[in-house]
Amino acid sequence: METGGFQHSPLHEFHKDHGARFVPFAGWKMPIQYSGILDEHRATRENAGLFDVSHMGEFLVTGDQAEAFLDYIITNDLSRIEDGQALYSTACYEHGGVVDDLILYRLSGKKFFICCNASNMTKVEAWLQENEGAFACSVENVSANYAQLAVQGPNATNILELVFPDCSMSINRFRFIESEAFGHPFLLSRTGYTGEDGFEIYLPPAGAPLFAAAILETGNHFGLKLVGLGARDSLRLEAGLPLYGHEISEEISPIEGGLGWTVKFGKASDFIGKAALLRRREDPCARRVIHFTSTEKRIARQGSRVFAGKEDIGEVLSGTYSPMTEGAIGSALVEMEKVAHDTLFAEVRGNRLHIQRAKPPLHKSI
Repeated sequence: METGGFQHSPLHEFHKDHGARFVPFAGWKMPIQYSGILDEHRATRENAGLFDVSHMGEFLVTGDQAEAFLDYIITNDLSRIEDGQALYSTACYEHGGVVDDLILYRLSGKKFFICCNASNMTKVEAWLQENEGAFACSVENVSANYAQLAVQGPNATNILELVFPDCSMSINRFRFIESEAFGHPFLLSRTGYTGEDGFEIYLPPAGAPLFAAAILETGNHFGLKLVGLGARDSLRLEAGLPLYGHEISEEISPIEGGLGWTVKFGKASDFIGKAALLRRREDPCARRVIHFTSTEKRIARQGSRVFAGKEDIGEVLSGTYSPMTEGAIGSALVEMEKVAHDTLFAEVRGNRLHIQRAKPPLHKSI
């Protein structure tokens, strides 16, 4: 649904009824918070959170060479997964920069479902169409056919076992099942963007209000809260998960962005960007993404300069306040050879903020 130049989630009225505050995001009007970002963040870490992520983009790739095509455009190895399994990967340009990061769901060897970032949907569609010509397959943008919900947190399984009593929640991480509830088909995957255990649900837009209401009603007994984009961002950063346009981008490759594990140089098929990514991996003057914490509450935002001693060595990519560490956290792209033996600072409004390099997940490293 499109209103006033912005697309609205099929849950827009549901969000209004539950006191959501809205912000424009990637052409959508989406809830940024309900009870408050800190409250929603803690609820997800300690109990459960319900997220509306219907703004994400979805594609269906089908045909005899669907697998070969997708293996050519992604950096990970699609041959490693079987039917009913999902795979996280980046897709790169020839120069090594990232088109987008994706989750690919293998419905069969000739049929794959793909989820991409909302802000990149048009670009991803063009990229898929530009490269499919040499392969016997077809690409269809099916984003309008889907709403998407996520239930994340320690109580996610308990909640969904009651909401979907005919479905088993014992599926492993990055596995999925297809089923039906409340008169609507859905795909349930054990994936998420918070660092917690949880599930993502793809379903027809018409079913979204029924599903959301049932999950919220059941989840109330388990401390579940509605969660907006504000806490979604602080949760993913605390977990060390990348956001396109920050830790990865057209300029920041998966090698630099901490996603080198998704680049399978040894896979059987060639893939776009392989040569450039090899060069970046072997660069002796490498820039890399690091994560950091601080005991202070001042936040180093994107674009803040990072110093090792007195030397400028890079810039902050993401920064926020962590309710779990009760301090500032963030990520930065820096010259790695200058990090190891110096005290690090981020410049915040002309002042130096002492930061400590930390290995994600940041809320468990303190």
